[in-house]
Amino acid sequence: MQLIQENPDLSAYLAADEVIDHHHPLVRETAARLAADAADSYAYAQAAYEFVRDTVPHSADSGDPRVTWRASDVLEQGTGICHAKAHALAALLRAEDIPTALCYQRLAYDAGTGYCVHGLVAVRFNGAWHRQDPRGNKPGVDAQFSLGGERLAFMADVESSEVDYPVLYAAPHAVVLRALKSAPDRPYLWEHLPDAL
Repeated sequence: MQLIQENPDLSAYLAADEVIDHHHPLVRETAARLAADAADSYAYAQAAYEFVRDTVPHSADSGDPRVTWRASDVLEQGTGICHAKAHALAALLRAEDIPTALCYQRLAYDAGTGYCVHGLVAVRFNGAWHRQDPRGNKPGVDAQFSLGGERLAFMADVESSEVDYPVLYAAPHAVVLRALKSAPDRPYLWEHLPDAL
């Protein structure tokens, strides 16, 4: 699949905003701690990915009812769904000047009776974008950081009307952000997640 930058200006994928708040002290502190042990930007990107994937539990897996959406809040509260974890990873990567985009999939759940939008990131290395899924592993899910072929949590099945959206966004998609911001808790969010972009 060919990934398409929504914004042709690569600097947009380094910017901070209210969601990807990589200027926040907690984000900067976390990035600095991870960078101190990394030999280069690739090693840092992998360390940041594994940090978010492994130390911030996906709230559906852990049963945490809290809804986070701002990167610094995800790191502070240590919880989030896929979108929130993608925001945290994007902030950590952008804090170290690694262009990072948000991207999405439309996936089926409940044996194909419903759909939801799943959040990922894409990192730019060696002149190309590479999608990464920091959702968090569990039985049946084994996502890994990779620049040599995707190792995502889920592969879209087009025969089941699942979709890999090719657009790379510099900021969270409005329908996703609206759902996160308006949810008082995760059970409510689960019922109101968008089913398509």
